Amino acid sequence: MTDDNNERTTCAALASLLRAVTVLALWGFALTCISALVLALTLRSLSTTATMGFGAVVILGALERYFAFRLRFDQALFDGLARNTVASLEALDKALAALGLRDAPPSQHATRPLDDRVQGTRQLMQRHAIVVACQSAMFLLALMTQDLS
Repeated sequence: MTDDNNERTTCAALASLLRAVTVLALWGFALTCISALVLALTLRSLSTTATMGFGAVVILGALERYFAFRLRFDQALFDGLARNTVASLEALDKALAALGLRDAPPSQHATRPLDDRVQGTRQLMQRHAIVVACQSAMFLLALMTQDLS
């Protein structure tokens, strides 16, 4: 990454967006916890459809937690790039490779461009939102199929 203000601003804006998306992660985590609690306390009295719905919410919760972790990690990296605590994209790639989180680039000129990183993070945000939407739908289905008498 060069010292271009536009790139730093892009990183700062994306880091802010990722901080805002944590509300969605909290919603997904709450749905997972509530569903697990409902299953633990009332499993025998639930209908089969409700049990499957709450179970699906819990299973999707594992995927949601992974996406939330990745987004939180990306938020910290983009924040570091924006604040210049991460010197460059090359330095970031080397650090990630040293930690075993990324394959080492084959040459000095193989650094992944910032636009590709931003696009990848946006796709991750979309996938996370889809998982939370599926959790919400399954939770609602489980509630609607529950006998309240």
